[in-house]
Amino acid sequence: MTALIRGANTVIAEASTTVAVTGTAPGSVDLFAFQLDENRKVRSDADLVFFNNPASADGSVNLAADGRVHLDLRAIPAGVEMIAIAVSADESAPGPLSSVPGLAVTLTQRGGNVITAAVEGLTTERSAVLLEVYRRGGAWKARNVSAGWNGGLVALVTEHGVAVDNTRTQEAPVGAPAPAPRSTPPAGRDAATVDADGVRTVPAEAKLSLEKRQKLDLRKKAVAKVLLTKGARDHVGRVILVIDKTGSMRRRYSAGEVQEIVRRMVPVATQLDSDGQLEAYLYGVGFAKLPDVTVDGADEWIDEYVHLHGRHGGIDYDRQIGGVNDEIPIMAEVIASLDRNTTVPTLVLFFTDGGFNKRAAIEKLMRSASSRPAFWQFIGIGRSGFGVLEKLDTLSGRTVDNAGFFSVDNVDSLSDSKLYQLLLSEYPDWLRAARAANVLR
Repeated sequence: MTALIRGANTVIAEASTTVAVTGTAPGSVDLFAFQLDENRKVRSDADLVFFNNPASADGSVNLAADGRVHLDLRAIPAGVEMIAIAVSADESAPGPLSSVPGLAVTLTQRGGNVITAAVEGLTTERSAVLLEVYRRGGAWKARNVSAGWNGGLVALVTEHGVAVDNTRTQEAPVGAPAPAPRSTPPAGRDAATVDADGVRTVPAEAKLSLEKRQKLDLRKKAVAKVLLTKGARDHVGRVILVIDKTGSMRRRYSAGEVQEIVRRMVPVATQLDSDGQLEAYLYGVGFAKLPDVTVDGADEWIDEYVHLHGRHGGIDYDRQIGGVNDEIPIMAEVIASLDRNTTVPTLVLFFTDGGFNKRAAIEKLMRSASSRPAFWQFIGIGRSGFGVLEKLDTLSGRTVDNAGFFSVDNVDSLSDSKLYQLLLSEYPDWLRAARAANVLR
């Protein structure tokens, strides 16, 4: 066994090598491998191997789920001079890397030779290169680096030439180049892909920056986990988002809660909508059908459409939508859009802070809608009275139980996993009941 202190290096004797990094876990400390040229930069974004791109294009670098990077040094392309093994603390994880228990690197060669590289000298860094595997004099060597950046993931990838979302303030190392804008060509309308864990990826995700893909991927996994647990892994159809735009929601809009709701519903659409997009409505006494929310355009959509007043996207928010509640028009509109005799299920995500006082009319609509292929998940925001919504579970006269309800004082207070559990726990049960009752044919 060879133990490398910080800055030390040694020769790698064999081409087939595995680098194990303990202390990493998705959502807390993420593992990366960069294929770098002679200038210590990636040749393209494809040279970054991570959880969302677990293998290099040439197959020489492969990232396993257990925190191991498998290297075939014979297959490393001639233009790649170095493999940098790095980690970054997830933005939701507190503290620097120095506080991560068990963070360590072990390089094991096929013949049994073992090289350890102690992670030492880190203080406030949120991202770091732990080990470099590099060419020298016709051989391959390993160096213990243990050095990083306070700026976290953005600083790490920027230093190595990966394009990032340059609309965000970044803390890069001194002398690091300014990040270049991304220029990803438009994605086609190709079919989504599904991995072994049941996580669905739609083509538009390719347009996102690394940082946004990372956050989206964690949320997608949380959605997929609920669906898989409930036996609804492959039930792709249609997702509709309805949001209350009334005066009582003012604080929710000004605090950014509504904006974040939209962002957190996008991963649901990637897993359950056929094209990965959210159909969207705002409602008050009237309603407006808005353009669909896309994976790659959610932030721009929010800037354009999430408002209480004014004219946006050609829609007069005050005259057309209004500022008080009347759920009947928007509910009738959604019901009218539901096809009969279809195998395509629809999930309606309905966010409101109260109202629903027209009990008889709403109950009549929900009974009528129970023979249509849609499940209505109502989410009450705040502590107001939610009227008939609180009685939906006992509503009689329906073909199937087609609605769920829960309330929360502030949606932002829920973790992603908890929010998706609440949103999706009843939907799979409705799918089975709807098929049994021939609502879904």
